[in-house]
Amino acid sequence: MPTAIGFAALTAQSPLVPYSFSRREPGEHDVLIDIHYCGICHSDIHQVRAEWDESTFPMVPGHEIVGIVARVGANVTKHKVGDQVGVGCFVDSCRTCAQCRRGLEQYCTVHTVFTYNCREADGTPTMGGYSDTIVVDENYVLRMPASLPLDAAAPLLCAGITLYSPLRHWHVGPGRQIAILGLGGLGHMGVKLAHAFGADVTVLSHSLRKALDARRLGADHFHSTSDPDTFTKLHGRFDLIVNTVSAEIDWNQYLDLLAVDGSMVVVGAPGAPIPIKAFSLLKGRRSLSGSSIGGIRETQEMLDFCGAHHISCDIERTPIQRVNEAYERVLESDVRYRFVIDMASLKA
Repeated sequence: MPTAIGFAALTAQSPLVPYSFSRREPGEHDVLIDIHYCGICHSDIHQVRAEWDESTFPMVPGHEIVGIVARVGANVTKHKVGDQVGVGCFVDSCRTCAQCRRGLEQYCTVHTVFTYNCREADGTPTMGGYSDTIVVDENYVLRMPASLPLDAAAPLLCAGITLYSPLRHWHVGPGRQIAILGLGGLGHMGVKLAHAFGADVTVLSHSLRKALDARRLGADHFHSTSDPDTFTKLHGRFDLIVNTVSAEIDWNQYLDLLAVDGSMVVVGAPGAPIPIKAFSLLKGRRSLSGSSIGGIRETQEMLDFCGAHHISCDIERTPIQRVNEAYERVLESDVRYRFVIDMASLKA
């Protein structure tokens, strides 16, 4: 069995440390990938620190993985040695349920096998992309666009598809008024994608310090939510609000920014229950919904779209030895807008 090296959390709340472990021997439909870069997602921090339902240790995080195919199984047809490829948030699913047949493997009703902190069908724990190699079934490996830098494309495998999927589902395009709530790792991708779709894009942020960035990324308007006049001026404005923040907000206040038949879609992960008044929805036939990543087909569509429009993430590269420092900076919102680990640093 191939030996991988990487960084892992050995217990909840412990810092990540160097860690060696075994990957499975590639089977006839498997692809062995030499990982070049892996993005740091806020959900990595949540799971390493056991802030969500269940965490299994030792844990090798990472689900924004890009690299080069090093070996393929005997019956692999979709990828070949030397291809630039990516692996996102999951590496398998049942493949037979109604959602899998629709290409919505992320909503598999039997068992979505997430890239880390999960178990394969045989019970083997999955280990993620903070490592030098990974073995994945060819059907869950994505083609990376040659037109994009590999490091800046890594976060597309989570941040990119997390915003692309709801923008597509809610038919964002010319003539549509779209608001992105929060300008972080998720939000900055929402701005870029909504702008590329031709929508009129507004960024809602708690302060004015990112106003110039928002314009550079493609926003048409920027408003500070710390200004109480903002909610008066924008009342009933938006066809869609994409909420990327995890902090507590006044949900009813934001729902009042929706036009008739408008929707707010949640892609962040607030820790507390969402308190809303019925009339915040009733008086405008408004909707409050959620969306989680995308299936393999839609993720490939997103990557191809980004390649055609030269859309990638704004990143800061970091050696893996500084991953714990990067975590703290993510929590302080001290990155614009996504950390990406350079796996060449494992050999330093």
